[in-house]
Amino acid sequence: MKFSRRSQRTQGAATDGSAPDDATRTPDRTVPASPAPTAPTAAAPAPAAPATTGAVPADPARASLPPGMLVAGAWAWRLLAVAAALAVLFWLIATLEEIVVPLLIAILVSAFLVPVAGFLHRHRWPRWLAIVAALLAGVVVVGGLVLLAVTQIRAGLPQIEKQSVAQYDQLTTLLQGPPFQLTNADVDGYLKDAQDALQTESKAILSGVLSIGTAAGHLLAGGLLTLFATIFLMIDGRGVWAWTVRLFPKAARPAVDGAGQAGWHTLTSFVRVQIVVAAVNAVGIGLIAAFLGLPLAVPIAILVFLASFIPVVGAIVTGALAVVVALVFAGPLQAVIMLAGVLVVHLLEAHVLQPLVMGSAVRVHPLAVVFAVAGGSYVAGIPGALFAVPTVAVLNVMVKHVATGAWRRSRVADDVAAGASGTT
Repeated sequence: MKFSRRSQRTQGAATDGSAPDDATRTPDRTVPASPAPTAPTAAAPAPAAPATTGAVPADPARASLPPGMLVAGAWAWRLLAVAAALAVLFWLIATLEEIVVPLLIAILVSAFLVPVAGFLHRHRWPRWLAIVAALLAGVVVVGGLVLLAVTQIRAGLPQIEKQSVAQYDQLTTLLQGPPFQLTNADVDGYLKDAQDALQTESKAILSGVLSIGTAAGHLLAGGLLTLFATIFLMIDGRGVWAWTVRLFPKAARPAVDGAGQAGWHTLTSFVRVQIVVAAVNAVGIGLIAAFLGLPLAVPIAILVFLASFIPVVGAIVTGALAVVVALVFAGPLQAVIMLAGVLVVHLLEAHVLQPLVMGSAVRVHPLAVVFAVAGGSYVAGIPGALFAVPTVAVLNVMVKHVATGAWRRSRVADDVAAGASGTT
């Protein structure tokens, strides 16, 4: 039998180079020669892949619209969704007004008392004692103002009665002269008509008195809720905020926390500034009223102080009330002097106090303040006017904080500080 040399070489390589014996030799099997390598040829073009099932076919109606219309439509439905969410929020606030208003008042009060308690705590007061002292100081100030106003009103009632009778006699004399030419019988007839109208509307007046009693009960309950919420915010305000932040997704918590811290700083600055502005308005208008000898000068000053927490509008309304009191109980000349004094006080507030005291703490344009107060009073009355400006100021800062990415920079700074403290 013939053997192939290639198979012999293969078997020889497998047995340490020795020649294979006859018993282990296999018959020769001719192995076909491998074809010679050829030059690679260009691959035929692959057929086009069929369209994937996830592709969205072009909409002829959408393609026919201009890009500006598509962008406007996308923004429109998103704005409608935001408006619907805000409408639901406002509806909930209006429905739960007796709970929301005391909570908002407690936040405003805490924005003033928390820094006071912190100041005392930094000066080595125990934390609980600092909180109690700040709360007692707030209660004493508010209670003292109310007690002073009531005392002054009771003390000034006899003088008001005498001046009211004198002003009535002057008004009667004016009506009897030209151009009115009314007689005493005409004046008495008008007074009788007024009495008859009061008797006719007695049921409405009685229901109004009952509603005042109900409102007084709600006011007392709201005051207790405000005190309760203020105490808890001063004791564990950080814990309440941390719980609020945990309600958001983890990815959004740093931004929410940073925006909340910035908003709280703005709110505390706003409250301090408004207290200074309100005190200046009250002292200025009260001193002018006392100089003119107007009755109830101290209650007018206290009313100006409380109303000045509604920026711009509150001080103007109470100043106009002081001018009316001067006109009725003193005369036209005193009313003109009172009006000039009110204008001077407001100019001092607008051109000196606001730029120097407020500075960059609350960056809200005066036009935005006026429209915010008007919108808040239209929607929610006096509470809306009170909370409109601080709400706008806080939201302005919070939105800017999130939009500019300031929370990212503060987070990086905190991480760097934590890393540095960990290496020491």
